[in-house]
Amino acid sequence: MTPSRPPGPPRRAWSAWRLRWKRRKLIWRAIRAGRALTPLADRSAAIRRDDILGFATLRNEMQRLPEFLAHYRKLGVAHFLVVDNASTDGSAEFLRAQPDVSIWSTAASYRDSRFGLDWMGALLLRHGHGHWCLCVDADELLVYPHCDTRDLRALTAHLDAQGIAGMGALMLDLYPQGPLDQPATQGSVIEQLPWFDPGPYRCQVLQPRRNRWVQGGVRARVFFADRPQRAPTLNKLPLIRWNWRYAYVNSTHSMLPPRLNDLYDGPGDPRLSGVLLHSKFLPGIGARSAEELARRQHFADPDAYAGYHRALTAAPVLWSERSVRYRDWRQLAELGLMGGAGWGGD
Repeated sequence: MTPSRPPGPPRRAWSAWRLRWKRRKLIWRAIRAGRALTPLADRSAAIRRDDILGFATLRNEMQRLPEFLAHYRKLGVAHFLVVDNASTDGSAEFLRAQPDVSIWSTAASYRDSRFGLDWMGALLLRHGHGHWCLCVDADELLVYPHCDTRDLRALTAHLDAQGIAGMGALMLDLYPQGPLDQPATQGSVIEQLPWFDPGPYRCQVLQPRRNRWVQGGVRARVFFADRPQRAPTLNKLPLIRWNWRYAYVNSTHSMLPPRLNDLYDGPGDPRLSGVLLHSKFLPGIGARSAEELARRQHFADPDAYAGYHRALTAAPVLWSERSVRYRDWRQLAELGLMGGAGWGGD
């Protein structure tokens, strides 16, 4: 991890003041964004005080939703709160029929909502305070040490006992061995996308928020080798005991207040952490990338990433001789991609 030089006392005081105002501004944005959400099925009255809640914003994710819900139900998420951004593939209708899902819809701009963060922030403000909240995308499946034997209730009880407010995770891109335009097959995400890059990954600490910036992996290797500073950010803070004073700043990559960013230092951090198995490269990625080229909703500077989307539409092969076949959480712990394997026993 590469730290940046900390500022002196006067500058720290000024930065702290500015960050407090930024946090308040983000909370106010979330309050306003919530007024534009239309409930399709609001079952939030069924939420109990100690429920673990799942939050997501999505568009056209029917391909992933059955496995997504099954995975997090098995881990112990009691209720899902979802914003659907004008899906056309049946996602909203499917979620509306699920008894443990509350769903809201909006056709507003994903980009103008801070890439869905304002919408998710509205639901976190309304329903998340005091709960352990899992904030993930539909293409992310969380694994952590002993997740096969100890669910999120056991994990969060351990974090509570240690006085720890959350857990970080590495977003790990999974991919097939062949080209990305191969036909879709039956099977889980792991069966369709069994390979990943074990490294290298690098982490920087950025001031004044103290947010971490982890880059590397297959997308850095294939798409950003000539401009590594443009490679995607891979660290996330998906599991937090939520307080209404908190705010996500850049996806779930960073948070305010700044102390929350100290929860996770990226790969190699010995503290308890997880991995988000990222299924971006399921069959159909070429068509989705072509759509995003036209919609221009997924980056603050879409033109800077147009080449990346065009490269995806060409269906490259991501596999290399350095690729590793995914096995389980133990493998990821041995590779240093998650920490804290001793928390749950053997």
